[in-house]
Amino acid sequence: MRKLITATLLATLMAGSALADTRLKLVEVITSPERTETLKSIVAKFEAANPGTTVEVISLPWGEAFQKFATMVSAGEIPDVMEMPDTWLSLYANNGMLESLEPYLSKWEHTSGLTERALELGRDVNDTAYMLPYGFYLRAMFYNKKLLAEAGVAEPPKTMDDFVKASEAVSKLPGKAGYCLRGGPGGLNGWVMFGATMAGDNKFFNEDGTSTMNSEGWIKGLTWVIDLYKKGLAPKDSVNWGFNEIVAGFYSGTCAFLDQDPDALIAIAQRMKSEDFGVTAMPKGPSGKTFPTIGYAGWSMLSASQNKDLSWKLIETLEGPEGNIEWNKRTGALPVHKSAEKDPFYSSPQFKGWFDELADKDVIPTVMPTYLEEFAFFKDSLAIKTSQEALLGDITPEELANQWADYLTKAQQKYLANKK
Repeated sequence: MRKLITATLLATLMAGSALADTRLKLVEVITSPERTETLKSIVAKFEAANPGTTVEVISLPWGEAFQKFATMVSAGEIPDVMEMPDTWLSLYANNGMLESLEPYLSKWEHTSGLTERALELGRDVNDTAYMLPYGFYLRAMFYNKKLLAEAGVAEPPKTMDDFVKASEAVSKLPGKAGYCLRGGPGGLNGWVMFGATMAGDNKFFNEDGTSTMNSEGWIKGLTWVIDLYKKGLAPKDSVNWGFNEIVAGFYSGTCAFLDQDPDALIAIAQRMKSEDFGVTAMPKGPSGKTFPTIGYAGWSMLSASQNKDLSWKLIETLEGPEGNIEWNKRTGALPVHKSAEKDPFYSSPQFKGWFDELADKDVIPTVMPTYLEEFAFFKDSLAIKTSQEALLGDITPEELANQWADYLTKAQQKYLANKK
């Protein structure tokens, strides 16, 4: 009996030791100091609720995240949980690297409280939740009220023509420019929005899988962006700007207009008085419509994780109403829980521009074809390189459109062939 008790105690101690050694790896890829601070705060609550478990937070800079994460994977450094941008989901889900969250969602008390859009987008690949979105990013137009007044512009632009005229007026001011162009990492959204708005349609493909991006309408939109830059209506160095640079360009008063998601409010509201800027709908094109991109990101579990149940508990903490709303208040995305609509934070004037867009039937949110495995490379590598070449005059708008159309046509036709 004594031996049995001793063995039981030893097993208990060993189990406790194993628990104490449990270490999860969490990778964030849409990184900023504010986001990392908030993430670590929520993770600390998870650690407190799960004694003996620690979470190593690995923060990858967004501009290099795609390449850096691919390098981690090739080296076998695979995390348990990772922040999953919509543009990466198809690539990693179809590679078998992501665990289905369906068994966990079927038992989770908060699943019924998620918006339908959150579940729909999380199941974008094979109707399976390989990611649970934490929030949505819808583009709207920030405008600097003081700069517009100084330039003699009476109101924010409602059309693409108005936008050009207002940008021209602001650009005549010493050291100022109209538009904070995002020519570097993450810049594809602007090209897509303006391309679709000039085309009057946000359809990416024809029924046979050929891309529409080298159609007459899309070429007009791409040319519009290039001309804006060549005319000096955007800062010269904006050809290399990413998220941090365009946001800084706006709150510093370098340029008057910025198309961005609600997450830009964080830095802007800290550095500008609320009465000095506003947020309005994206300008409308010749068709009377505008096509702002809507994106999303969330949390995924890696199939290689050795601690799946614990990894789900971490996702639960991040995605539950308390953690999700805390996260989105600091990161600026629109939350995925229906209950968030009752939070006073989201009924404040600063969100009016986005809610106005959602209420306007001529504002058509555009979801990019992130279901394509090849889209992540297109967005984070090919599109950046070729669009910068076009801005600098090394290739024509038509050559840019043809390169994009050729790449996307191959990807779409491969996708369609695999569905048969």
